[in-house]
Amino acid sequence: MLEAGKEFTAETFPPNEMDYNSQMFWNGGMDLNSKATMAFLRAKCVGGGSVINQCLLDRFHDEVFEEWREASSLDFLTGAEMKKHYDEIEKNLVLQEIPPEYRNKNAEIFINGMEVMGRVWSPLRRGHTDCAIEEGNDCIACLGGCHRDSKQSMLVTFLPRAREHGLETMTETTVKKIEADKQEVVVHALKSGETLQLESKKCVVAGGSFGTTSLLLASNFKKQLPALGEGFYCHPQIMNFGVYDEPIDSHKGMFQSVKSADPELHAQGFKLENVFAPPIAIALLTPGYGKQHQEWMKKFRNLACIEVAVKDVGRGRIKLDKKGRLIVEKNLTKEDQRRARIGVEFVTDIFYKTGAKKVMVSPFTFGLHLMGGCSLGADPSISVVNEEFNLHGFENIYVSDSSVFPRAPGVNPALTIMALSHRASERILANW
Repeated sequence: MLEAGKEFTAETFPPNEMDYNSQMFWNGGMDLNSKATMAFLRAKCVGGGSVINQCLLDRFHDEVFEEWREASSLDFLTGAEMKKHYDEIEKNLVLQEIPPEYRNKNAEIFINGMEVMGRVWSPLRRGHTDCAIEEGNDCIACLGGCHRDSKQSMLVTFLPRAREHGLETMTETTVKKIEADKQEVVVHALKSGETLQLESKKCVVAGGSFGTTSLLLASNFKKQLPALGEGFYCHPQIMNFGVYDEPIDSHKGMFQSVKSADPELHAQGFKLENVFAPPIAIALLTPGYGKQHQEWMKKFRNLACIEVAVKDVGRGRIKLDKKGRLIVEKNLTKEDQRRARIGVEFVTDIFYKTGAKKVMVSPFTFGLHLMGGCSLGADPSISVVNEEFNLHGFENIYVSDSSVFPRAPGVNPALTIMALSHRASERILANW
């Protein structure tokens, strides 16, 4: 397994927000779209996004798979067919909901607001074992890696098992290009300034939406696969803050524990979750400069926060410039903006109806859950990866990550990435 980033452990995760942003994410913390109006977060470390996310693990409902079947013409994309893969993955994870007594005040505001508005909410299902909240631990620290090995990331679940079966890893190794014929795959990489060339009968590309797509573009697969780089989606997220007279301490304890589960809100194209961020990120999300900005940051403990995550419909594009640098053409369409606006208005009502004195909507949009660019599909003219998880026309190159998503699901994608990867592993073994 070749990984561009470093490998960290519970003992070696960077101790603060500044350090983990610079050491565990691509480009020092974020990539920007071509107009610098949206920032994308992607991990650069062994274990990838599973190390720096909150391990929120939901199954997709039938409506998502119905949209995917329509887009891909692949019959296996059904809830019934994917159930066995979800089941198999979940056997190897510890999944829990946060007990009511451990919800923080930010979660209570979310719940009270949803109930006042007559809407349905539910607990988030998270992958963790022992977060020691009763001992004063704060889960917001897990955004830079879990120092307790409680979070069910790849580092403590599937990666150790793979190593028991002979997996070798090579870190801080950037793959620059891959070449393939019917006999073998040749991987060209760079490690500590040294050029490496590795040969294999088969290769699985799993660099995420940006990493996989840009690598295949750099390897000139666009000629055979015209859809490569097309159909990039994410879940654009708008952070909304309510200012209260009393301390909320949204950063304390289980800082993310509840979500919207209302069919009408889902039909309007967005979901809500209680959430927060460490001080540097909050400072970035906040408008203003100098004294104005400083006065806002003094309210840090009095802020409640709810995110609006849009199920986007606008098809983005991933490209490379002449120097091989990543270009992301992705902007909110009018429909995406409409969905975001309805969500923000709803959250604003929640805040004011639960006692907030002021509401601030961040002008800064994040693109999380990066998906697409190498879409699954039966037709090689409009898709990149077939139902065997091969690149169309290349039986020894597989793709297994979120880049194969044919549409945005509007649901946290981590569990389905793992479930699809389980199915891909079955196909690889069947075709060996």
